[in-house]
Amino acid sequence: MTSTAGQKYRNIIAWSIAGISLLITLIMIVMGRLAEAGPVVILLFAALGIAFRGYEVLKGFAYTLMIFAAVTTALYYPQYFLKVNNFTLTALITPLIQIIMFGMGTEMGVKDFASVAKMPKAVISGLLGHFTLMPLLGFTLAKVFGFSPEIAAGVVLIGSMPCGMASNVMSYLAKANLALSITLTAIATLLAPFLTPMWMKILGGEFIEVDALAMMWDIIKMVILPIGAGLLFNKLLKGKLEWLDKLMPLVSMLGIAFIIVIITASGRNNLLQIGPALIACTLIHNTSGYFLGYWLGRAFKLSERDCRTIAIEVGMQNGGLASGLAKEMGKTATLGLAPAVFGPVMNITGSILASYWHRRPPQEKDTDEKEVVTA
Repeated sequence: MTSTAGQKYRNIIAWSIAGISLLITLIMIVMGRLAEAGPVVILLFAALGIAFRGYEVLKGFAYTLMIFAAVTTALYYPQYFLKVNNFTLTALITPLIQIIMFGMGTEMGVKDFASVAKMPKAVISGLLGHFTLMPLLGFTLAKVFGFSPEIAAGVVLIGSMPCGMASNVMSYLAKANLALSITLTAIATLLAPFLTPMWMKILGGEFIEVDALAMMWDIIKMVILPIGAGLLFNKLLKGKLEWLDKLMPLVSMLGIAFIIVIITASGRNNLLQIGPALIACTLIHNTSGYFLGYWLGRAFKLSERDCRTIAIEVGMQNGGLASGLAKEMGKTATLGLAPAVFGPVMNITGSILASYWHRRPPQEKDTDEKEVVTA
């Protein structure tokens, strides 16, 4: 059997399982037995994730569907993600963040930071949108939705985060300026130890007590030190350990998924109570970031490719780091809920936007294509 034929049969099986699972789920909802539908809903998301991988246009959503399967598992069976014997699983959040940040560092180089001199206007507009519009928007939405103090502070926290590596992937898919995307991620990450605690003190302090210096140290040990180690690895060993180069992206994806599962299990009761409102708040925050970022780029008279990049960078936050900070503050089940919700929402909206732009390439001539290819 050829690989193409094998893929075709796998798709048929996956779609069949997804269809049957959806039908059973709908029947159980009608019968008022949604509380017992856990295994079927989990199977539905997992089957859809497998099926989506067989289509280029849907492939970008496969990971998010697997996240949904994992989150559903945590909602139905939280007891398995809280403790193993006497070990509390939330203790794994910080080490996982450090591993993910190390992986980010291995994909960066000094040129990513030096690129600021080549496109200062684009970098300044991106940072301005990311570290002013998003924190202020998060604070405003937290007030409008009337969340409890710790949930509201979590919304401000996710709005105060730097960009994550997911934004680089979306920029590539959207035919945006990949070199600019990577540079913005790098610079925003370096600024995070200063700007994130500042905004949390000013805005988040309206809801909870915030120790800005302690948060600064938490970000340094979770982000700056691991990324520094990753940069050193990139300089000295990149390409010499191919198995590690291939392993790190997979480890990062699994790490983010596991962090979301742990936080979902820890905050299950709060999430079930305010879930729809928090999802709506997160969706508004995320999509507004795309909109405001794009038109901020237009206001700075940037090219279409750069405007797309600014939109994605402003709209997508580092939810993993926000989760780690929530854990360090001892508020995983409350402060960490907004970051846990933001992750899947951000991947869905980002994939949709990237797919839309992918089918509509920018019309202007690419002047920095060499930088993009190099990045």
